[in-house]
This record gives sequence, structure tokens and C-alpha cells, in this order.
Amino acid sequence: MEYRMKIERKPLIWFLAIAFGLAWILFVVPLAFRQSAPTSTQLIYTLFWSLAMWAPGLGALLATRYAARESLRTLNLGRLGEKRAYLWAWLLPPALAIATGLLTLAFGAGKLDLQFTMIKQAMASAPGAEAIPTWMVVAIQSAVALTIGPLINTLFALGEELGWRGFLLPRLLPLGQWRAIALSGAIWGVWHAPAIVQGHNYPGRPVVGIFMMIVFCVLSGAILSWLYLRTRSPWAPALAHGSLNATAGLPILFLSGVDISIGGTVASLIGWVPLALFVAWLVWTRRLPVATGEMSQAAAPALEHSSAD
Repeated sequence: MEYRMKIERKPLIWFLAIAFGLAWILFVVPLAFRQSAPTSTQLIYTLFWSLAMWAPGLGALLATRYAARESLRTLNLGRLGEKRAYLWAWLLPPALAIATGLLTLAFGAGKLDLQFTMIKQAMASAPGAEAIPTWMVVAIQSAVALTIGPLINTLFALGEELGWRGFLLPRLLPLGQWRAIALSGAIWGVWHAPAIVQGHNYPGRPVVGIFMMIVFCVLSGAILSWLYLRTRSPWAPALAHGSLNATAGLPILFLSGVDISIGGTVASLIGWVPLALFVAWLVWTRRLPVATGEMSQAAAPALEHSSAD
């Protein structure tokens, strides 16, 4: 059976140029403010890196409208799809984080710290912080990460997911689902390079960290792609991405002596284990690749052959 959709290079070139060009500028702008006060520096990083998350989304919008000359409705922003997928999107990331924390302890890559040493050290310089019990701070942070955190983060994660899953993944599907998922995940990983070089996720490993980020993005991208293909909506992977950003580092609150490149976060080496096991479960239960029959009729032509990979 032949593919019914061919890869169009022009929209992809537009998308990648905007997604990478704009984001990489925004990723490095904060370096000019490194001599500012720590609080100001943190705010600047948060502002510019949050804006960078919308570079892929902007690339998707412009490439769809002006390069592909298609309606923006083809990006499915007005579609939600299967509602049950949103439970997976919300609850799976904290489950992966908990599994990562337990595996970090099991592998001896960290020690359980119910004295919350890290939080105490962070609070030491804050005026009046000694009046607040440390356990209360941890409880509040955990509650926020599990409830409103994913919703707030979704607003920024939508920018990435509109690009990586809403635009790029469908346009790579003529390669087959597995190739499209792996390639889109690898591109997403490379996109993080300027942040990784600056110490994000893998501090002290500016070069190796880029390759580690690619592996993480391929694994987590497989899950986000599954949610997209299941719903044909960028909103489900955006919620999962937001939930992942909110909860990926939760185990660190309860651990000490952890190298976060090795364990303690879902992006770490140990964090890859539950990610890989979940992807393997999706394959074993035949949820991935997503069968054409599980998708909307409108999506079928672009995906007809991909489930046979």
C-alpha cells in the first residue's frame, strides 16, 4: 500500500527555521544579564525561556498558513479528541516521577531525606522563612505540582506541542509512525541544546547532556506522540508536557546526595527506565503504533500505512 501523503519540504524548512532560530536566540539572551542580582537573573531566564517554548508553535502557525498555504484549522487547536486520554496526560507524568524516585533509592543513587535538607538550604536566605515549617513548604510544592501546576504549564507547553506533535509529527508520518516519532523526538532534543549547554537538566555535562536530552526526548516524545495520535489534538500532549514539567523533579524534594543527571528526575539516566518500560507496555498492548481505525476519518489518509511499521 502506498502512502497517500508525501513529505513537503518547504513547510518543514519554514517550521524548523523559525522553531530553532527564534528559540535559540531567546535561549541565549539571558546570558547578557548574568551579572544581575540572582533574583533578577532567575526572572529573566524564566521570561525568555518561556517565550522560547512558543517558538515551535509560532513556526507551526506561520509554516501552515504561508508555506503550506493551509487553514490553521488543520493544526486541530479546536479539537480535544478522546477525553480519557487527558487522564493519562495528567496522571502519567507524576507516576513516572514517583517510579524514578523509588528507582533512584533502589540503585543507591540517592538517599531518602525526610529532613528536606535542600529546601532548608534554599529557605535559609529568605526573610521570615524560619517561621514556616519545612514540611509545609514541601507539601505545598507537591500539591501545586500535582494540581494547578500542570494547567499553568500547559499554556507554555502548548507552544512546543503545537509545533512538535501538532505540525512536525503528522508531516513526518509518510516515513511511518515509528520513524516519525523517533525523528520528531530527536529534533526536539537537539532544539534544547542551548539550554543544556548552560547547565539545564544535566549540569556539568554540556556536551554529553545534549545527547542525553535527545534520548530523553525520543522516549518522552513517544508517549506525547501516542497521546497526539490517539486524540489528533495538540492539547493532550500539551497537558502531559505541562504535567511532566511540573512533576519531573518532585523526587528531588525527598532525596539527598543525588546527581540529577544520574537520578532523581524523569530526565535522568534512571528516569529513562520507567519511560522506556511504559513505551514498551504501549507496544506490548498494541496501543503503539496507533491503528488507523482508532483515529478520525479525516486523519486516516495521512496515517493509513503508518500502523504497519
